[in-house]
Amino acid sequence: MSDKPQDQQSDQVEPQGVKKVSLADAIKAKLAQKQADQAAARANPKAAGNANQTAKSQMTKKVNNQRRRTGGS
Repeated sequence: MSDKPQDQQSDQVEPQGVKKVSLADAIKAKLAQKQADQAAARANPKAAGNANQTAKSQMTKKVNNQRRRTGGS
């Protein structure tokens, strides 16, 4: 055994730069980031990119003919 107390030995197992964050704090931070992203997208919609894709027309949709190919009923 060593001369150090057990609580100091456990510090060596975890990386020194990592800080434990509670689940509530992580959710609050994620929500704040999401709201900031949405506000930025509203402020400049062209810079937001193709986050919102337009729906394709049903006229150009490729027909699924798997049942015909496999002989299903």
